[in-house]
Amino acid sequence: MQKKQHLKLDTESPLVGTVLAFDFGEKRIGVAVGDQALSLAHPLVTVNEATTKLQLDIIAKLIDEWKPVQLVVGLPAHADGRAHKLTRLSRQFAHRLESHFCISTRLVDERYTSVVARAVLQETGIKLKKQKLVLDQIAAQQILQSYFDKQNVST
Repeated sequence: MQKKQHLKLDTESPLVGTVLAFDFGEKRIGVAVGDQALSLAHPLVTVNEATTKLQLDIIAKLIDEWKPVQLVVGLPAHADGRAHKLTRLSRQFAHRLESHFCISTRLVDERYTSVVARAVLQETGIKLKKQKLVLDQIAAQQILQSYFDKQNVST
């Protein structure tokens, strides 16, 4: 069992292996996957379960399948950096993941990721109604890609 660590912002050097990223929302959780060596994120799935237990069950299956060495959770904030309700809920979600799965979890600034995700989907011609199905996955991909990009700059 891995030693439990405290949640930190993404300032430490990266581990080698697979990383799962989460765009936490009150209704849905977008998930993306990537590998530290490639530094390339891919959308994976949207978790639509209503209860924490069911969400953790699905996430446990993803962790079992992908065997990540790191988890990344988007940390939302107002444009000026002030915290809001989802900031607190995302921190709680990240703590829950780290304590439940004993995998190091990083928080990454996610301001504007949903806006960027929506723009990406519109550019590809996906209609608004269908965007809802993948928007959270694309936002998680943006979060993870941001994490990789920052790691590459600092190394």
